[in-house]
Amino acid sequence: MKEIKAFIKPKKVQIIVEALRDVGFKSVTLSKGEGTGTHKNKDASPSLDFYFTDSPVVKLELVCQNEEMDKAVQLICGKAQTSEPGDGIIYVSEIEDAFRIKTGKSIKRGRKW
Repeated sequence: MKEIKAFIKPKKVQIIVEALRDVGFKSVTLSKGEGTGTHKNKDASPSLDFYFTDSPVVKLELVCQNEEMDKAVQLICGKAQTSEPGDGIIYVSEIEDAFRIKTGKSIKRGRKW
């Protein structure tokens, strides 16, 4: 299994989530944040909470089967692109296993912890 973390512009979230759902990715997690990427927004001002940040960002996370990873990454890239610099970044990590909290069973192996 793969975990995909995409840091995207807030204005692209709805488009990306709807597109992911349309092709079968039903479960995503969204987190709102601020970032200090390489692109500096000329209109950026320091946050009241984080004095060093310059860019609002949304972290989109999803876990998928290995064979679905390319489709998800291509879709996110295609829908997240803008004509402006600083569109974001996507990280892909290997998931060793996952367990359902209610049952304690492994999603991958079907066994209990």
